[in-house]
Amino acid sequence: MINKVVSNIEKALQGVESNMTFMVGGFGLSGIPENSIAALSKMDVFGLTCISNNAGVDDFGLGLLLQRKQIKKMISSYVGENAEFERQMLSGELEVDLIPQGSLAERSRAAGAGIPAFFTPAGYGTEVAEGKEVREYNGKPHILESALTADFAFVKAWKGDTAGNLIFKGTARNFNPLMAMAGKITVAEVEELVPAGELDPNQIHTPGIFVQRIFQGEKYEKRIEQKTTRKRD
Repeated sequence: MINKVVSNIEKALQGVESNMTFMVGGFGLSGIPENSIAALSKMDVFGLTCISNNAGVDDFGLGLLLQRKQIKKMISSYVGENAEFERQMLSGELEVDLIPQGSLAERSRAAGAGIPAFFTPAGYGTEVAEGKEVREYNGKPHILESALTADFAFVKAWKGDTAGNLIFKGTARNFNPLMAMAGKITVAEVEELVPAGELDPNQIHTPGIFVQRIFQGEKYEKRIEQKTTRKRD
């Protein structure tokens, strides 16, 4: 069985260049590849197109890349927690493509499944549909959406093995498994790395065939984007 473990973050990011397209997993700040993002923010790579559910916050997640103006275009579904993102978008420094959340998920999954495009009702009648083919199915108009691919996909899992098989926890499953399928090179960082054969095959969410590089991450902050508590009675 192929061993896909890389010994350090530098080897995991080998081949990363300016003007590439990256997919970055996570849901809000849950399950984001913290180690990979932090390392990318220290590299001299610019003009990036980033496909992600969110844009992080000002000093964490993709906000680190936005601070250095490494990103030229964001393709996202939720960007409401980042003041620097807002400033760059309103000033015209950052190109933004907002996508319905379900469409973003399916456009990522479709790429990994070999589906080049599909029709969906989401976004019809809004700016999302501008310039896109429309067809009617079951009496309802649908717009044509293309699959999304990336030069690199960066994902974070709870557990992984040396063959690249991954298990995600909680809301980290929302986008990480889908984006792992769509990268030409998928880099997975995991909280716990185990030998091949130790994971229960019935629990694996992403099979290793979609992963080219894997490493065990360090020092996960796991920041909470919005903490809501209930008052005691």
